[in-house]
Amino acid sequence: MRSLYVRMSILFCSVIVISSILGFLASNFYYQAKIKPQNDAKLTRMAIGLQQFLEDHPEAVEEYLLSTASLGYKMLLANDKGDEHFYGLPFRKNDLPEGELQKVLAGETYHGVGNFPSKVFVTGFFDNQLSNSIGVPVQIEGETYALFMRPDAQVQFGELRIFFAVLIAVTILCSLWFVLVTVFHVVKPITRLTEATLKISKGRYDIKLYTARRDEIGQLASHFMTMSRELERTNRARQEFVANVSHEIESPLTSIQGFAHALKDGTLPENQRLEYLAIIDDESRRLSMLSKQLLTLSSLDYDEHALQKQSFDLKAQLRQVVQIMEWHLTEKELAVRLNAADITLQGDSNLLYQVWMNLVSNAVKYTPAGGTISIAASRAEQNCIVTVTDNGPGIPAEQLPMIFDRFYKADQARTRDSNSSGLGLAIALKIIQAHNGTIEVKSTVGEGTAFTVTLPLL
Repeated sequence: MRSLYVRMSILFCSVIVISSILGFLASNFYYQAKIKPQNDAKLTRMAIGLQQFLEDHPEAVEEYLLSTASLGYKMLLANDKGDEHFYGLPFRKNDLPEGELQKVLAGETYHGVGNFPSKVFVTGFFDNQLSNSIGVPVQIEGETYALFMRPDAQVQFGELRIFFAVLIAVTILCSLWFVLVTVFHVVKPITRLTEATLKISKGRYDIKLYTARRDEIGQLASHFMTMSRELERTNRARQEFVANVSHEIESPLTSIQGFAHALKDGTLPENQRLEYLAIIDDESRRLSMLSKQLLTLSSLDYDEHALQKQSFDLKAQLRQVVQIMEWHLTEKELAVRLNAADITLQGDSNLLYQVWMNLVSNAVKYTPAGGTISIAASRAEQNCIVTVTDNGPGIPAEQLPMIFDRFYKADQARTRDSNSSGLGLAIALKIIQAHNGTIEVKSTVGEGTAFTVTLPLL
């Protein structure tokens, strides 16, 4: 299989060769259509001028023709007796068509330049052939001669042809070298990206690419680096997720197995047996809650049609959440301030109910006895804004970016007693994102925490 470097090199070299051929063909066509008739007319005028001079000065025929030939012309002076005199370098071919000599001697003008056969790869401009000349009759001392002449390309354009040959050769060589270097410069980053892809496929994310280029390849390298970091973060999160799920499942299972084994003891007192059964029941409920939360996350992650949207009264739903939490509020002597406008929201009422329950239950959990919880809902242009605020201990600034991570527990000391799995806020975030909304948190240590949810009304 050819590499991209070889393919691109062949492609660019082919473009250079094809462009050169097309350029030559276009130039040849222009010569045949435009320049050749002009050259024929120009040489005809020169031949006629030479004819008049020779007829007026028959004594200077030889010297004048030699002088003209030295200026870069080939000439043949012939008569019907077979006498031929060449001036200048000889013609490459003495291929004058049969009968043309007699026609010129009879007074006609021979237009060999204008009538020279056209060929695809031969222009005829540099063909030093007798047939590619101009012929006129000349009367010298009462005798008719035929004078054939054409420019001597070797004399007139010899140095110029060498110059253009060197110019074209150097241009092509430099172009090929430039193409090879340029293609290498283009392909090298792609090769590095290929190597980086292989590293990622093997689980290695310590990739460094040159991203300072300001072209599409630089952008690709930059985006690839971003993707690599995201994959590393996702892989690390996946590993942590698996570890956390294993831990969350193992802990209650261990408790259930231990207490179930203890219950096999027939001499166990009744009150202790009931206590063990209650612990088993709590741990079973915890496992059930964990499985439901994992299923919810899975459906939100992979099922685009998990939402069942319908119109519902947001204010009534928030009141229902407060009523459900009334026993906990009374137990901790917490005050609740509900200030909600009459808002009809379009969304999945069951999932959004989980969001409000999670935010309010967290507020109840972390607000000290005698504290205050505020719940507010209002309109802002085409959005609905719901804010849940408490005056609890607050969350340290360094923990705020991680509170929506799965299984993250800001208060490790209290999570066991609160039966927290660390999935509540992660689920809330996924539900809000599925509704094309946002959730933000602001917290000050010692003053409290405020969660703000923004949802589109339509």
